[in-house]
Amino acid sequence: MTESNRMLTSLVQLHSALQEATLPLDLPGVDAHRESRTEMVDQLEDYMIPRLTTIDAPMLAVVGGSTGAGKSTLVNTMVGSPVTQSGLLRPTTMSPVLVHHPDDARWFGQDRILPDLARVKVPTIDPRSLQLVASANVPRGLAILDAPDVDSVEEANRTLAAQLLAAADLWLFVTSAARYADQVPWDFLKQAADRGTAVAIVLDRTPQEAVDPVATHLARMLASRGLKDSPLFIVKESPVDDNGLLPPVNVADIRGWLQSLAADSEARDAVVRQTLSGAIRSVSGRAYTIADAAAEQADAVNGLRDDVAAAYDRARADVHTATADGTLMRGEVLARWQEFVGTGELLRSLETQVGRIRDRLVNAIKGKPQQADRVQVAVESGLEKLLLEHAEKAAEKAAASWRSTAQGKALIASSEADVTRASREFRRQAEQAVREWQQGVLAMVRAEGADKRTSARFMAFGVNGLAVALMMVVFVHTGGVTGAEAGVAGGSAVLGQKLLEAVFGDQAVRSLAARAREDLDRRTSVLLSAEQDRFVRLVDALGVNDEASGRLRQAARRVTDERFAQQQHAPGDHSA
Repeated sequence: MTESNRMLTSLVQLHSALQEATLPLDLPGVDAHRESRTEMVDQLEDYMIPRLTTIDAPMLAVVGGSTGAGKSTLVNTMVGSPVTQSGLLRPTTMSPVLVHHPDDARWFGQDRILPDLARVKVPTIDPRSLQLVASANVPRGLAILDAPDVDSVEEANRTLAAQLLAAADLWLFVTSAARYADQVPWDFLKQAADRGTAVAIVLDRTPQEAVDPVATHLARMLASRGLKDSPLFIVKESPVDDNGLLPPVNVADIRGWLQSLAADSEARDAVVRQTLSGAIRSVSGRAYTIADAAAEQADAVNGLRDDVAAAYDRARADVHTATADGTLMRGEVLARWQEFVGTGELLRSLETQVGRIRDRLVNAIKGKPQQADRVQVAVESGLEKLLLEHAEKAAEKAAASWRSTAQGKALIASSEADVTRASREFRRQAEQAVREWQQGVLAMVRAEGADKRTSARFMAFGVNGLAVALMMVVFVHTGGVTGAEAGVAGGSAVLGQKLLEAVFGDQAVRSLAARAREDLDRRTSVLLSAEQDRFVRLVDALGVNDEASGRLRQAARRVTDERFAQQQHAPGDHSA
């Protein structure tokens, strides 16, 4: 692979990495980073990659500068005919005009410089179109582009002007004796100096008496800003003819200089390579700042994710605790369970005659199948309320964490649904999950008792009775109830365990309880994960990639390494 092809590959990879490094969050300073990233992507697309693939294409001189500096009149006069609109109304140049020799037309198709601008052959006011004008008065090897004002009152014109100047091999900066010290154009000139762009200065519309003092002051300003080697041309103020052209002598120096560049392939090549090398150096260096900004975005996004994960992990843990520490063995659930098994005499028997409890249970529960159904309904209602309570708390906590940051507030505001509360579907989904869990418990009991269905004890308790007993064992798995309820709830759960042991045996009961507990935790996690995903989807929609920063740094490093290698192979040549 040649050096040129290796550099081209490196620039294409840098372009891809810059596109991937999205900066969607409104972090401090992000506006400047977004603008810089857009500029770099545009310059890679509009200039560097196309120019490197067609290094022998005509040199593009972009004429840009201040409002009212006379750029269009200057271009028309250099070409010798009115090819671009000039006048008193501002802005005059609404869409760019590119003038080239007829033999060079093939170089300016849609696939080369400024590929996103539509090519047209007639005047237009569409700022996204590029008017191509063929003129034999322009020497082969040179194209002149009349750009909108860099300080235009129209934002679209200012943006387009910046894009066009970034696509220039040579920038002809046009100002006037009245406007040469304006700040906005000098900001562009500073960028040109920083990026190594070839620049020539045209002091237009200069009264005779102002030539010496203004030219002297302007030269000092150029030197102080790193542009002391830039050619300076002075165009004296003169009336225009019927075609809006200045006397040819007024532009003879500029025209002659451009013609000499066009005629001298080595000189032209040096200008192109100076600008291209400077652009490559600038973009590869500035990419690290964007990489840092991308890393900040990734950190912020991960922080938002962590806040949500913490809220919903806490909810899962709290539901697990509340369904294992006896919390559910209160109120309606406990009352219905006590109706089913009876508590007074059985609990007293449990304290004194543990060995005989199984026989007593059989007698106590006979004829109570409908009461098992009531326990099941109470469990369903209790679990649903518990799940909804913790889903609400998790949403509130996650939203509160997000609201503590500007980016989190913006995401909450962007959501079509209210993520600060449990979703509207959650209650229905919780009801379904609880019913499915209960059906799963019934299925486990039915499967475990497949070979015991003819036994007296199994027939006495029934599948429903054994299933609710298993639920009670799950709900006091850790035995966390305290105070006055400890004896009642805990003892009631032990009754359920004894009931199960009477049918299945100790080991089978432990296995059933563990499986039922695991199934409940899994269903709870699925429910809460769906709620958590409402927040996660908002973050995912930002498109922030954790690896984008690293890939961008790596791509920028490859470009820098390739530049260094090319310079080593061509001592004294600082081209790309």
